[in-house]
Amino acid sequence: MKKGSFSPAGGWFPIAAAMLAVYILWGSTYLAIRIALEGLPPFLMAGVRFLVAGGVLFVALWLRGAPAPSARQWRNAALVGGLLLLGGNGGVVVAEQWVASGLAALGVATVGLWSALFAGLWGQWPRRMEWVGLAVGFGGVALLSLEGGLRASPAGAAALLVGTMSWALGSMWSRRLDLPSGLMAAAAEMLAGGAMLVAVGVGLREKIPSALAPRPLFALAYLIVFGSWIGFSAYLFLLRRVRPAAATSYAYVNPVIAMFLGVALGGETITAAEWAAMPVILAGVAIVMVAHGRAEATAAAAGRHGTVRS
Repeated sequence: MKKGSFSPAGGWFPIAAAMLAVYILWGSTYLAIRIALEGLPPFLMAGVRFLVAGGVLFVALWLRGAPAPSARQWRNAALVGGLLLLGGNGGVVVAEQWVASGLAALGVATVGLWSALFAGLWGQWPRRMEWVGLAVGFGGVALLSLEGGLRASPAGAAALLVGTMSWALGSMWSRRLDLPSGLMAAAAEMLAGGAMLVAVGVGLREKIPSALAPRPLFALAYLIVFGSWIGFSAYLFLLRRVRPAAATSYAYVNPVIAMFLGVALGGETITAAEWAAMPVILAGVAIVMVAHGRAEATAAAAGRHGTVRS
């Protein structure tokens, strides 16, 4: 199936299921992270999450006959895993020590904006409408910074910024690297990224308490099963099968779910500035994604036309 095709013959159901998983499950992981942090340190919690998820997935795939990654694929998986998990997820986890889960999800919504900018590293600079979307989106970020959680927590805002940029760079770069096929890519990246997160946690002398309440443990188990095994694997599947605009479209669905869950179940409050910033940021992301999708469709059509003529 060609990238971006949604025909039933090409397998639209797996793509639709993967998008729903990324939309809904990843929207709920922000609250789960905050709950897990009630009893676990940030880097060790995230590292254990991805080591367990990646290790179990790797063994299951290997027992079913999937080939182990080559040395080159392991290096590439370590690069992508470091950007997505150590930098990206690690930044979010650190930020949620001070920033509300819904606000963190709203900050991560800018991943679509950063992805459009980082695509320029490979010669795909934003076009006119994409620049408009970037201006609108980052205008929303400026509005978000006027008051509320980000202004009250510079450390959390900085961690969120680094995490979002790292995730966007890793997402764009992964499309151009030789990685294992199928879910083995997710397993290798989670193992590599999880090992890096644990190494950072050990280096910072984080300690896991000898006695843990059920609530953080349940949240960690939820993150392993729904956030990593299902959500992360679905995201990597989408990166390989659909256009970037579709793969990263979760960015303007997750914040709505995360903010609702944070208020309804986490006792969080959302300021007027944060409510006002949300539609502005999401509008900017939507403009960028639609413009990018149209540009790719036009380029693909031109390519097909050129092939016929030749």
